[in-house]
Amino acid sequence: MHGQVTAAPAVAAPAPVLNLRTTIHVYDLRDGSTKTVYVADGIWEAPNWSPDGKYLISNSGGAIYKLVLKADGNAVPEKLAIPAEYRCNNDKAVSPDGKWIGFSATKSPGKVSQFFVAKADGTDIRPLVEQGPSYFHGWSPDSKTMAFVAQRNGEKQYDVYRVLREGGAEQRLNFDMHHDDGPDYSPDGKWIYISSDRSGHGAIWRFPADGAGANDAKAEMVIADGLEDWFPHVSPDGKKLVYIGYPTGTVGHNPRTAQVAIKLSPVVKDKVSPTPKLLLTVTGGQGTLNVNSWAPDSQRFAYVTFEQLP
Repeated sequence: MHGQVTAAPAVAAPAPVLNLRTTIHVYDLRDGSTKTVYVADGIWEAPNWSPDGKYLISNSGGAIYKLVLKADGNAVPEKLAIPAEYRCNNDKAVSPDGKWIGFSATKSPGKVSQFFVAKADGTDIRPLVEQGPSYFHGWSPDSKTMAFVAQRNGEKQYDVYRVLREGGAEQRLNFDMHHDDGPDYSPDGKWIYISSDRSGHGAIWRFPADGAGANDAKAEMVIADGLEDWFPHVSPDGKKLVYIGYPTGTVGHNPRTAQVAIKLSPVVKDKVSPTPKLLLTVTGGQGTLNVNSWAPDSQRFAYVTFEQLP
């Protein structure tokens, strides 16, 4: 929920639209099918799958919900215990060990997003990064380190940071003056994948998990398909990367009713294919695929579409 891509020519973003219907889907790579698991009027965003495969989490109206997947495949929402003073945004995820949830929220009376950790049911909340704006995005595979993006020192761009789940000082991982977003760890813990406009438009990049190095020399672009690419997520088996692409020239990722592409690239021997496959074109954008939404079987992922209501 933050930042802009500074590409040109720019496509004017539509006016804010709130009268929407949300559908949460699960895409199955085995047969290319899509199953609807939840439909609601209003905005629900960014499904994240639990590591045991039993439920999704999604945010709506400032709260985070657990959507338990029933035998018939449909989901039933159960609100987590996070108090209403935390106005949660769509940047949240359950830890790989299933014990914790990292989430970003504006805590009343604050005005900017901070980043917190709690038990998986939303209890025992602790602030991890009180300075803002800060947006959590991804867990390390051992559930001990958390990657996030933040603006610091009066800089306009967002950069990638990490912090230990148990607390401590934040560590900046890259220093390029362009906008970087959506950090997500590879399942082997070797890489952090990001979306970045440092090539002149939105593309998928990665750098070693301990940092991009001096002058970001260790950062490498892995996908540039001509779209404005956002939010890369590698499957738990490490063999596939899914992301979304906005139309060329789209500014930022805030539109919710854009025609966005959901694409997939194979990852073979630690190399990402530069020629992704188009899986779907959907009406969505902000909230469609912001956080890692892979199922533990690496064969399914969840995503969101939006429909304008009269």
